[in-house]
Amino acid sequence: MEENFGASSYGAGDRDALPAEAVAASLGCGNPTAVAELREGERVLDLGSGGGIDVLLSARRVGPTGKAYGLDMTDEMLALAVANAARAGASNVEFLKGTIEAIPLPAHTIDVVISNCVINLSVDKPAVFAETFRVLVSGGRTVSLTWSPRTRCQPRNGRPATPTSAVSPAH
Repeated sequence: MEENFGASSYGAGDRDALPAEAVAASLGCGNPTAVAELREGERVLDLGSGGGIDVLLSARRVGPTGKAYGLDMTDEMLALAVANAARAGASNVEFLKGTIEAIPLPAHTIDVVISNCVINLSVDKPAVFAETFRVLVSGGRTVSLTWSPRTRCQPRNGRPATPTSAVSPAH
């Protein structure tokens, strides 16, 4: 793994407290839980949760009265995330199958939506943003890392790409 990629965005304390499989599966562009200012009792949704690293970290921060949801579209990642949650002993997590353009949660049920670069992969960003705001409670907030200066984009030709967006916590 490249030094400035995925899991290296997380502090050693966070990495050490999680299952190694969750850390190894981290392919995001930063650490949204570092800037999300999560509070006890909040309900958090991670768009594109993959192996569950951000869901597990969120679950620890919101505590037993809060809940962390992970949304992913692949059975393989969901199975890995569920296994990682079991390894971590996390009881306040739930992983959902679906797409970020059609979030399978009721309206106004989430306090904080986090995302770690997956929005870049959507061809229908307006749908992603509409769904994000649909599930947020009044006064809810989003933390979306769309690109991080710590990530080097490598296109197929091997030359570093020029990033086109920035870290964007939205309130």
